[in-house]
Amino acid sequence: MKTATVDNVAGPGESEAIVSLSHVTLSYGNVCALDDLSLEVRPGERVCVLGANGSGKSTLASVACGLLAPDAGTVTLVGERVFTEGGPDFDAYARARRSLGLVFQNPEDQIVTSVVEEDVAFGPENLGLPPERIDHLVRRELRRVAMERYAKADPARLSSGQRQRVTIAGALAMEPRVLVLDEPSSALDVRGRRSIMHVVDRLRGYGCTVIHVTHFMSEALGANRVVVLDHGRIALEGTPEQVFSHVDMMCELGLEEPLAGRLSSRLRDLGLGVAWTCNEETLLEGVANALLHHPRDDQAAAACHADAATVTCPMPGAASALPHAADAGPAVDVDAVSFSYARTHCLRKQGLTAQALDNVTLRVGRGEWVALVGQTGSGKSTLLRLIAALEVPDEGKVTVDGITTADRRLRRRLHGHVGYVMQRPERQLFAETVAADVAFGPRNLDLPSDEAERRVREALELVGLVGKDNASPFELSGGQQRLCAIAGILAMEPQVLVLDEPTAGLDPRGRHKLRYVLEDVRRAGTTLVEVTHSMEDAARADRVVVLDEGRVVLDGAPSGVFSPAHVESLHDMGLGIPKPLAFARALEGLGTPPLGDPLTDETLARAIACAAGVAEGREE
Repeated sequence: MKTATVDNVAGPGESEAIVSLSHVTLSYGNVCALDDLSLEVRPGERVCVLGANGSGKSTLASVACGLLAPDAGTVTLVGERVFTEGGPDFDAYARARRSLGLVFQNPEDQIVTSVVEEDVAFGPENLGLPPERIDHLVRRELRRVAMERYAKADPARLSSGQRQRVTIAGALAMEPRVLVLDEPSSALDVRGRRSIMHVVDRLRGYGCTVIHVTHFMSEALGANRVVVLDHGRIALEGTPEQVFSHVDMMCELGLEEPLAGRLSSRLRDLGLGVAWTCNEETLLEGVANALLHHPRDDQAAAACHADAATVTCPMPGAASALPHAADAGPAVDVDAVSFSYARTHCLRKQGLTAQALDNVTLRVGRGEWVALVGQTGSGKSTLLRLIAALEVPDEGKVTVDGITTADRRLRRRLHGHVGYVMQRPERQLFAETVAADVAFGPRNLDLPSDEAERRVREALELVGLVGKDNASPFELSGGQQRLCAIAGILAMEPQVLVLDEPTAGLDPRGRHKLRYVLEDVRRAGTTLVEVTHSMEDAARADRVVVLDEGRVVLDGAPSGVFSPAHVESLHDMGLGIPKPLAFARALEGLGTPPLGDPLTDETLARAIACAAGVAEGREE
């Protein structure tokens, strides 16, 4: 694809580049990850790198922080010419790395010790800093990522999001001149993402150069420059507004517009005269002006108001539409369950308990889709493991499909009844072909070969991997690998499917595809219990259950949980509300007519059109 660049991109200065990649090429076997790529980053600049899974983002991050040397080209890092056509200069790499920091996408790849504060101190110690300086840096960075109370904890006992915050603190403790972030917020809750972005903004004030790889389009809006990769090449480059204005090209690349861009485009389609923008504040002002001063079609507005339920209601619940007998009992019954992990000496010394769940009761109807939300460490993943019978409660009882999980002999009957999609299930891929990997589960159920083949065929069709049967799963894109791993679970045809952050780390195209797959599975009658940090994903479920410090604090339909009555408590728990609903609330704060409770982009757009009395806003 031809590269689209934008001239006169404003940067923090015209200084000589602190990171320079010239005609860089790097391949893994037959796969070209970077293809004749050239990029310069100036001191103090924040460059955001976007692209679909497999576009070369992580490889670019590794080259930019001196972790990988390319096959060809020239690389200069913090004034050190570390690679030329003559090959790598290892001494130059060693000097440059003292000023470079990297945060990996997966914290498990970066944590090296069994105590949080020791892990954060690892980098400064290797720089030879004096002990008192190291102690100051460790305390400061743990405080900045809100992990100071876990200084003595074992990282292995922390949640994935908490571990990610530890790795970020460790990178910041080295006070790098260049900080490279590779999907740092993919495993974080709303508060965690907000905290990391706040740290990134502060680093720019200190003059630190930031190269930020992300799949969250909103995180790119604060960058000086956005670079979009496609098959190892730069496909788009410019300011956020300039890059996101290439709507069709971004869609072709498997990406999406930020909320403001999507909403402004949809509002124009509905007949409301607002200009396209990806800046949310600009759009808020434009929409508020249109709602307060737009000539109203009162007849259309009244008709829209009468159809408010169509505009504001979430996806209808599955329980009433599915052919399950009402007296069959719940698919999942969690009754007064408490669970604690083994307490360590360090935790006891700090007065911290390892209580993951505290007197939790939850009943999930057959065919229902329940979203579990809560800040990092609230007990969500633990609850999933109990439902999947991977753990048994200390107190209380878990019953799945009528089978209690406490009895080891009875638990065997749950094999095939409960499908468990762990975080990053693609790490479990192992077979030589996609078909063989997907067939592993059904064959372990001792199914006849023709039945196993039928299930594999249907699972591959469901996730959109037909034709990839004989391909190696390791040749698939990241999103396809995720779908391949999930297909192996779906091929077992579970009655209950529990998923732990299934969209984490996926690009927008992958997230959309997985949502469609889950909606198809749910329509077929499977019960879904999903852990998510995305309030937008949670709003699509039948029910939202909010956990906080191991307790259920809210449980109800999305429109109820995200209602104005709970906004303050959700914020206090480190959560938020779906972005469309937050936008509607912000508009109402500017004096516009009430917009109801729109939970999706589409319902928000139609609610705004209705409030303006635009005839095209009516549901036909």
